Amino acid sequence: MSAFANRRAVGVARRSSPGPANADALRFLGSICVVLVLFLHGCELYRPEPGIGQAISWEDLPAWREDRFTEAWPALLQGCRVLPRRSAEWERICARATSLGDIDDSVARRFFEQEFRAHRVNAAGADGKGLVTGYYEPLLHGSRVPDERYRYPVYGRPADLIRVDLAELYPELEGKKVRGRLEGSRLVPYYARGEIDAGASSPLAGNELLWVDDPVALFFLHVQGSGRVKLPDGELIAVGYADQNGQPYSSIGRILIERGEIPRERISLFSIRDWLRSHPDEASALLSSNRSYVFFQLREATDEHARGSLNVPLTPGRSIAVDRRNIPLGVPVWLDTTYPGSGGRELRRLTFAQDTGGAIKGYARADLFWGNGAEAERLAGEMKQDARLFVLLPRVD
Repeated sequence: MSAFANRRAVGVARRSSPGPANADALRFLGSICVVLVLFLHGCELYRPEPGIGQAISWEDLPAWREDRFTEAWPALLQGCRVLPRRSAEWERICARATSLGDIDDSVARRFFEQEFRAHRVNAAGADGKGLVTGYYEPLLHGSRVPDERYRYPVYGRPADLIRVDLAELYPELEGKKVRGRLEGSRLVPYYARGEIDAGASSPLAGNELLWVDDPVALFFLHVQGSGRVKLPDGELIAVGYADQNGQPYSSIGRILIERGEIPRERISLFSIRDWLRSHPDEASALLSSNRSYVFFQLREATDEHARGSLNVPLTPGRSIAVDRRNIPLGVPVWLDTTYPGSGGRELRRLTFAQDTGGAIKGYARADLFWGNGAEAERLAGEMKQDARLFVLLPRVD
């Protein structure tokens, strides 16, 4: 699959303070957390198999000395806005990084060699290959008020959506969340995509942030997790991920392949988008088969890229989404892959694990953020490359 077919909402969700209406719900969820913990401990579902190998030499990293490390440096400094609070190792690393001032590629490379150790990330497949896809920030056309053209709502986070991050109670359950809504005193799943996209009868009516003119573009905004909306007067409004309905993500690309609508080798953001627009009578049902739904918030600055799960702005070409159960957020990751549609041109560079993805699963799996614009869209839409990953872990000696 291309990146969009493997992408859930990106970004960090703002944790809302529970009001009186949600207090009983949170107490109720707290009680079921004990059951979940017992179940997960009994089944050992939360413990991944080891996938990071022993430390290797820097000479074993393909083209290590050829990267433009100064281009990766801003991503490191972004991470240093939050990482020092996590460990003494990161406090030391970031203090030294911020004290260096202006640097060149050789100084930056030596910094990484002195502060980190490189480890090969083992792929689960028999062929030993990992996978890297891409994502970007799309541009949509919209309005602050609906009319005949702008009919498709961009919804904000609904007040009745209840979310508990289980890691706040049990650290071993990092990444596991419970979402739903109250129906009387009973917690039930939140509304699915088909229920939300019900026009005037939508249960989210009145919770619109903006209105856009293209339901297909809106769907891909959900998949990418953030983007920009251009208003009729030319104003740009940035929207970012606020939360998700808790329903499972399903790849509509996989469905089209299984139906024989698009050959597997041709599946991409562009081929799926073309199919949806050329089959308007079938598009709505297909989109509804992906029950996952993303809610947005308005971002204050349009000159800053979306924030990832690390809660720092993403750096185009240098930030990746990973499975945080396997690769720690914030760490540098060396990518050894190729550019999409390039005939095998090598793409070997230092990136930083600053985001996550619900469909980004496994060790040797990454989603590379390309930024915004036509070239970012092309690269993200076509990227589905074999890859090797090497994680750089802070030295503790």
